[in-house]
Amino acid sequence: MPLPDNQPADELTSRLYGELRALAHGQLRRERPDHTLGTTGLVHEAWLRLASLPSPSGEDRGRFFAIASNTMRRILVDYARRRCRAKRGGGETAVPLADDLEGLLPEDEVEELVVLDDALDRLAQVNPRASEVVIHRFFGGFSLEETAELLAISTKTVRRDWLAARAWLRKEVRHELGLLTDV
Repeated sequence: MPLPDNQPADELTSRLYGELRALAHGQLRRERPDHTLGTTGLVHEAWLRLASLPSPSGEDRGRFFAIASNTMRRILVDYARRRCRAKRGGGETAVPLADDLEGLLPEDEVEELVVLDDALDRLAQVNPRASEVVIHRFFGGFSLEETAELLAISTKTVRRDWLAARAWLRKEVRHELGLLTDV
């Protein structure tokens, strides 16, 4: 649903906040059910990081939510990296962004998320469009059609990039976690 340019600021903020909550809820659906970070906590952290961006106009809505989904991804990955450092005796006392981030991911999934993020960064160097497709689909919760519209490419191209990127990432993550040996 496009956002009109002449919409009052408080109404626009309210709509954006509601849509960010839906986006965060979609991301947290994949997490364990008893984690302490709720939709509101993730939205607030993302909102703080997004506050400096201009309010999106109708044409910029998709781009705004793509940035928002990537921001939420960064919040989750930053948390996972802090947990990995602490687990390995990082030396410094970590200061969490929010106290309710504790317990977000089970221990075995923290390392997987960090490894996935590193592999996604490598994929972005090899195939930037496929990396964007993964970010929008997996972290943003966008459908094939929404991703195609956002990236201005065909749904068929999104599907092809999605399948190839998933296979590439699966192999990279398994290799990094020691679950796949070189042949």
